[in-house]
Amino acid sequence: IKKIPTTFTSTAHYYSSFVAPLVEETHADLLSAMSRLSRAPSYQLHSIESETNYRAPTDFSYKIVLRKPGNQTDVVTYKPQAGDLAALTDVKPTCISDLNRPKMPYILAYVQSVDDGKLSVRSSKPIMIEQDMQRNKHIDLFFVFLINLTTNVRIWNALHPNPILADLPIINKVIQTNDEKECAVCLSENDSVMIPSIKSYNLNDSQEAAITSCIKTWRCNHQNGHVKLIWGPPGTGKTKTVGLLLLVLLRMKCRTITCAPTLIAVMELASRVMRLVSGTLEYETYGLGDIVLFGSSERMGMDDHENLLPVFLDYRVEMLNKCFSPSTGWNASLSSMIDLLEDPRGQYGRYVTHRELGINQDEMDDPLSLEGFIKKRFFQYNEQLKFCVVNLSTHLPTARISLQVVTDMMVALDLLRSIKTLLNRYDYGDERLSTATKTCLPVLESLARSFRVPEYIHKFMIKTLCLDNAYLLFCTASSSSKLHTERTQELDLLVIDEAAQLKECESTIPFQLPGLRQVVLVGDERQLPAMIRSKISGEAEFGRSMFERLVLLGKKKHLFNVQYRMHPAISSFPNKEFYDGLIMDAPMVKHRSHEKDFLHGNMYGAYSFINIAYGKEQFGHLLSKMNMVEVAVVCSIVGILFK
Repeated sequence: IKKIPTTFTSTAHYYSSFVAPLVEETHADLLSAMSRLSRAPSYQLHSIESETNYRAPTDFSYKIVLRKPGNQTDVVTYKPQAGDLAALTDVKPTCISDLNRPKMPYILAYVQSVDDGKLSVRSSKPIMIEQDMQRNKHIDLFFVFLINLTTNVRIWNALHPNPILADLPIINKVIQTNDEKECAVCLSENDSVMIPSIKSYNLNDSQEAAITSCIKTWRCNHQNGHVKLIWGPPGTGKTKTVGLLLLVLLRMKCRTITCAPTLIAVMELASRVMRLVSGTLEYETYGLGDIVLFGSSERMGMDDHENLLPVFLDYRVEMLNKCFSPSTGWNASLSSMIDLLEDPRGQYGRYVTHRELGINQDEMDDPLSLEGFIKKRFFQYNEQLKFCVVNLSTHLPTARISLQVVTDMMVALDLLRSIKTLLNRYDYGDERLSTATKTCLPVLESLARSFRVPEYIHKFMIKTLCLDNAYLLFCTASSSSKLHTERTQELDLLVIDEAAQLKECESTIPFQLPGLRQVVLVGDERQLPAMIRSKISGEAEFGRSMFERLVLLGKKKHLFNVQYRMHPAISSFPNKEFYDGLIMDAPMVKHRSHEKDFLHGNMYGAYSFINIAYGKEQFGHLLSKMNMVEVAVVCSIVGILFK
């Protein structure tokens, strides 16, 4: 394994430099998993059979079903998913030697997909006991989870791109050593850039300059492939400023994808943007359809993040699928409501005829009177329309539903609400009810002419519609690979938050998205880099970020130079040691009220370095290190702080 260089002779040289360290790092991940076998989640196999595409000796494909877990606590939180690598063995292993039993050495199985509890897997060798299990012979076979390879496989694929993606302008920019110059044409034109006002957000000069610079570069049509670095040390308002940048880009209809190394970072930034956007929407939730957050619902813990559901792709697809339903969706419900209000007696007559002929089994309950029929049908269609209006206005991109249509929908709901109130108070035939109906019908008929939803029969079509028409997308760098197959429209701009914590090879995944004209890397290379398990890969600079490499080459980075978090007595040390004294303290942290003094004693100043002289490191149950003397000291300090 060779050390990854800082400069490259070609795109082929660039991609190939990461391949061997990636394989070695995968080996290290697997070794780490093997050392924790006794606590690895495991299931017994219920059944196994060969897939139709089974082709020995090159493709050992099987369909397996796992037994439901009993009271095993280790599998309660684990559910098999695509990309999992597992060991198939005839015993539940407690150590590595259990895998290499003479009776049946272990077999590696890679999960390709999971569908309704059935796992499609490819194995490293043929599973010889398959026929015995099919004959219901009692044979124990365990599925032991080792690691998930999804991200590593995506990186591997990005490092072996098809020729079209290999020489994208944005990739060529990052393998060159020369820094980018400002566009001469744009400099000669009016220097002021018309962007939506951000004055009310109290940005400092360095934050405002960063946003303006990014917008100027995006609006430049004379050069492509710009890569900007924004340097955000701790407490300097990095997340706030990136959130405002994304808000401005959304208002300017710039098709932007925002990535980060982890789901936590992605969701934090998406939450901030949601808070910013919610205060600027023209009509309730209209406009949220232009924002999409996507990823694994379980891994993201969406049940605990209801504030993000209005922009979460899987939830959006489910809601729109109901709105697009041919029987109970927007088109059908609107048409049915118009028919009911136009000719209630005619609709009632059809209901009676259907009952007599037994055509519709749903209508075979106790017969309804004319008034009872009208009320039941009205309330049913009204609820369906309310559901559709709320979800269409929230989840459809603005390119597919105009503000005028949403306004008309709200007017229609108000008129239907009035009719519902009158139906509950007065008999059918009351003049007030007739007047309200005559007022409402033209609005509904106008909506029927001006707006219809597509009646898609497949959810993937709805997903494509949402992704293609969104202006702001959020996902991890790894998950951005899905856009190669699930989005057909090109993107303009890529923003990577926490870019200094993202391995450069993983950055190549979003960098290959078609159409990108500009990339903004936001991070701080002075903080911890990505975690690398393999010492060999670490020494080869496999954990180095693109942000750090470009800084090493002398690329200019835009610094946020005011910190708002720490008292000056705390900030002075990291500022001097790591940031060359470039960071200024905001007035708010210099104020007396920012001082906190909870612990008494000379050793406790604004910050303390406490040496524990008699501690001893030992290994915990997951082979992680711990020091019980340090633990005791920390517990004591926290206890005092709590009191």
